Amino acid sequence: MSEFQAYLQLGFEHITDPNGYDHILFVVALCTIFTLRDWKKVLILVTAFTIGHSVTLALATLNIVSIRSDVIELLIPVTILITACMNFFHPTPKTTLVTEEKSSPLRYPLALLFGLIHGLGFSTYLRSLLGGEASILEPLLAFNVGLELGQILIVFIALLLAFAVVELFRAPKRSWNYIVSGIIAGMALSLIINNELFRQWTGSPN
Repeated sequence: MSEFQAYLQLGFEHITDPNGYDHILFVVALCTIFTLRDWKKVLILVTAFTIGHSVTLALATLNIVSIRSDVIELLIPVTILITACMNFFHPTPKTTLVTEEKSSPLRYPLALLFGLIHGLGFSTYLRSLLGGEASILEPLLAFNVGLELGQILIVFIALLLAFAVVELFRAPKRSWNYIVSGIIAGMALSLIINNELFRQWTGSPN
């Protein structure tokens, strides 16, 4: 296996790893209000997120930008919670037979902004892998491509499930949105409350 393939696999495994499910939660929260018929809007959202995390992944890995990792670990579940909560205010039709979903234009700049934060999280992991690598450009590119492939897989599965539940089984789209967003919001809130930095700031016991 070449170095490029090795880092590509590591990027793919990092974002799809169930043990590090925070990035998965964010991507799913981003897509929860959509189904497969809304793929164009999802493509724009995911592209905005990709641009954001690609920029900070590169800048942080190249040591151009440096932010404390414990701060990023707290900010990531905050981005998940905000995204999930936004879904509750989305004007989802009650009917199961829906046309292309209308989404708030605010979601796109937020996806870009939150992508910047997640990119810093990715960079912490990548820097730990690189060690004393003489050149990091090829590993950086390969890792980022791996992240994107994993992200595409997560998005496809999320949209496919939504399509099956809402448009094949005729479940109310609003109910699907509320249930999935509620679960994600609860998990994100748990991550925040159990975050070590949050406990220090709030004086909560360990």
